[in-house]
Amino acid sequence: MDLSRLLHPRSVAVVGATERPDAYGAQTLINLELLGYRGEVWGVNPGRSSVYGRPCFPSLSDCPAPPDAVVVAIPAAGVAAVVEEAGALGCGGAVVFGAGFGEVETGAALEAELAAAASAHGLPVCGPNGNGIVALHERAALWGDALRPTEAGRVVLVSQSGNFAVNALNASRGLRFHTVVSCGNSVALDPVEWVAELAGDDRVGSIALYLEGDGDGALLCEALAHCAERGVGVAVLKVGSSAAGAAAAAAHTGALAGDQRVFRALVEEAGGAWAEDFHELLELGKALAVPGARARKGEGGLAILTCSGGDSALAADECERLGLSVPPLAPETRGRLRELLPDAATVANPLDYTALIWGDVERLRDIVATAGDDPVVERVLVLYDQLVGIAGAPEESWSAVREGIHRGAELSPVPVMVSSTLPELLDDVAAARFIEAGIPAVAGLRSGLIVAAALGRPPADPGRLREIAAAARTAAAVDPGRNGRASWLAEHDAKELLRERGLPVVEGRLVAHEDDAVIALGELGGHAVAKLAAGSLRHKVDIGAVELDIRDDAEMRAAHARLMALEIAGARVLVERMLEPGTELLVSARADGVVPSLVIAAGGVWTEVLADAAVIPLPASPARVERAIRGLRAAPRLTGGRGQPALDVAAAARLAAAAGDALLAAGLGLIELNPVLVHEDGATVVDAVAASRGA
Repeated sequence: MDLSRLLHPRSVAVVGATERPDAYGAQTLINLELLGYRGEVWGVNPGRSSVYGRPCFPSLSDCPAPPDAVVVAIPAAGVAAVVEEAGALGCGGAVVFGAGFGEVETGAALEAELAAAASAHGLPVCGPNGNGIVALHERAALWGDALRPTEAGRVVLVSQSGNFAVNALNASRGLRFHTVVSCGNSVALDPVEWVAELAGDDRVGSIALYLEGDGDGALLCEALAHCAERGVGVAVLKVGSSAAGAAAAAAHTGALAGDQRVFRALVEEAGGAWAEDFHELLELGKALAVPGARARKGEGGLAILTCSGGDSALAADECERLGLSVPPLAPETRGRLRELLPDAATVANPLDYTALIWGDVERLRDIVATAGDDPVVERVLVLYDQLVGIAGAPEESWSAVREGIHRGAELSPVPVMVSSTLPELLDDVAAARFIEAGIPAVAGLRSGLIVAAALGRPPADPGRLREIAAAARTAAAVDPGRNGRASWLAEHDAKELLRERGLPVVEGRLVAHEDDAVIALGELGGHAVAKLAAGSLRHKVDIGAVELDIRDDAEMRAAHARLMALEIAGARVLVERMLEPGTELLVSARADGVVPSLVIAAGGVWTEVLADAAVIPLPASPARVERAIRGLRAAPRLTGGRGQPALDVAAAARLAAAAGDALLAAGLGLIELNPVLVHEDGATVVDAVAASRGA
């Protein structure tokens, strides 16, 4: 859909134009004047001939030409008719402020009418139940709420929350927006369609995205791929996480990797930054937009410079919590720093250069540059606070510190950033000057470290993202009730499906009766497991539907009799070889998140207690899966920690990748293997459940 006329309008018509101070139509006209919009502006109101000095017409059809942007500032009941008229006239798009649509039960029919009108004409609609669009480079404010003039910048905000967008536009932290889109219910456009469109503008450096729903996973992947190709940074805040899909919730997977974790895994696979709150989202968006801020020379760590021992200690603790590397400085670096620092300073990382050199431009310049020149340093963070309302000699001292940081950043071979310790101690003007010089300026110490971690992430592979998009489209196209068989597979059926696709599955078979169970025991070498298998059975251990370590005929007969006595409808006895103990993993592939995904976790009965899981969007190569396994907290159990033998992680990765491929190829909703036993040589599926889509 073409969004260019809405984002770069040459003419705007305001339907519901009025001079009533509390009306959205009046505020929109005021905002257009406030920003100095240079295009044509027409009011639409059958009761007026002019409004705030602008010409006013009875209807859109009476305007001098079809407007590029139609602002609809009337009650919900009349909106669909206006959108229908706008589409028939060939207008460029509409912004709908009004509430009372799909966000309330009584408005569902009105939203359906609005969607149908937009769809009939392919008319892009921003809203309803949003605040509109502010395109600062265009000086265009299709905006129904309070607004203050501000400089145009490189940050885009796309938000489903109108209030967040209003507050963001009024933030003072050196943040300069390119465009803000408050898309509300997003009735005719997925929010990520704004992302894809705006990423193509050379003046955009980053996009901050606030979402309240998953939306279209394939569209999201394509938009993220476009951002990666354009070098546009992405930060995401996702709220309102839905419950894990029914299939995943019925197995262990839902507890480990609900929809929110799948969404986050996709964002991080795309090189994006995940925000935990509004403040983080804005700080990430601001920093990611700074040209050169994401430059990387290798896999080094962070050097932290401050004039306070307390700040140094706090920063070090926070880095450990975040898993951010703060490496010791090289001997040569420490030697050069000792020559620059007063005797009271301790040369370390973090470095407290002390307030004794506060305001010494040359020395601070050289300290910053020297830290950046260390071979193990990837980025320099300088903690900088500016008191509000200072003047005279104190301001001259603060100005000298800023100058020293600026000059040091010019000489440093790695990127330099600044962060205040408290959010309110980042001055707006000073922050904007830092950013203009290519130095990200972040409000708050913890946020500064989170931003430093985000800036150090490697770029995404657009090709990989498009593979994920293709898998998401394929999964979405599967009919959940195809052939009327939306259901759980019995364990033996799930295992047979896996065997057909080449996965190593424990040897075994269904038995017809007690004597057949004894025969199966002999076939399996005299050491077996017996369990009930049925589509209705998943957590078999919980109801005693498993017998382990069976070694003779009598034990097998007793086990068979006890299992059948449980009287589970449709259940049959499955006899399998008892494997040697190994390290347990859970491997699960699921299709009910925003994109299909693979979950790897510590397996067995402790799966949900430990909740140590990696989530990988599908498809996933064995190499990608192996990296994820080695990143688990439980990885030392597999890699030879504490003197244990190293296990066959590569085999486990191949097995898991194949499970993901099987999910996609078979069009299933869930495959869960728990446990997979990993040994020194190989990995084997011991237990398996699977479900079709919609089970």
